[in-house]
Amino acid sequence: MTVVVLLSPRLPGVLPAAALPALRAAAEVWAGKDVPEQLRQSLGAREVAAEELSAQDDVVLIAADASEPAAAALLAAGATRIDTPEPAGSRLLDAAAVMDRLRSPGGCPWDAEQTHESLRQYLVEETYELLEAIEDGDRAALREELGDVLLQVLFHARVAAEHGDDPFDIDNVAGDLVDKLVGRHPHVFATEEEGFELDRHDRRWEELKQAEKKRESSVDGVALGQPAVSLAAKLTQRVARVGLPVDLLPSGDDTGATLFGVTAVAKLAGEDPESELRAVARQFERDVRAAERSARAAGLDPTRLTADDWRRHWPSAT
Repeated sequence: MTVVVLLSPRLPGVLPAAALPALRAAAEVWAGKDVPEQLRQSLGAREVAAEELSAQDDVVLIAADASEPAAAALLAAGATRIDTPEPAGSRLLDAAAVMDRLRSPGGCPWDAEQTHESLRQYLVEETYELLEAIEDGDRAALREELGDVLLQVLFHARVAAEHGDDPFDIDNVAGDLVDKLVGRHPHVFATEEEGFELDRHDRRWEELKQAEKKRESSVDGVALGQPAVSLAAKLTQRVARVGLPVDLLPSGDDTGATLFGVTAVAKLAGEDPESELRAVARQFERDVRAAERSARAAGLDPTRLTADDWRRHWPSAT
């Protein structure tokens, strides 16, 4: 039996376990020209030319690509194909490699001149576009926008790798994330905690973060640059976890205190006030557009509608 073993371009030195029986039984093992030399030597394989093999030979061919002439000829003649499986996330290696290419000499001039500061606007824009895709339930847009947010992570990590005083790269970022996830889920990755109580998960999460980051305050780490409703909700969530009395939350008759109070009540009730407000705002936007379309269809200029015109064409009035 002739077998063609195709290596993964992302894991060129790894052989699939399914190929081991064929390798043991083969009369000869051959290797394509793009197979890593160390792997070829470890298998005692000979480098092959396309015309040297036929599907009738009892051999195994290790190849880096199915389009390689020798591999293509054998597969066309009916050879058994064994692919090297790749773990979940393998395409992330491609994404990192493309980002490196874009940023390196000979890559894209625009990408090469970007900094953490110049990229900030794109991170914000892509995040909101992702949020919109989630709200719309648009699966195609969700997939695309997740990729755009991932690009921002890869871009910032590549820029950081070039920092002269304190460089780090995408592997450092991923490594820190793994450590964080493992450290904050002892009920999953360790045996020191038995069982899992959902009602104390949030408090336990904060306890672990406090210890991990050596925080001095329950509100350390809250991103103060986030939208005001989200900020008020996050602060309320944090202080509620450490038992701050409700009467110490901001209060008063001014607009800011009133908005904070409404936000705090919603958050303490288990709601997401930012999402609730966004949902109302987006419905309002749709209603405005619908009224303008209705007025235009009636021969009116949407930029010159009277109050009565607006009420007459408002969706709830039709």
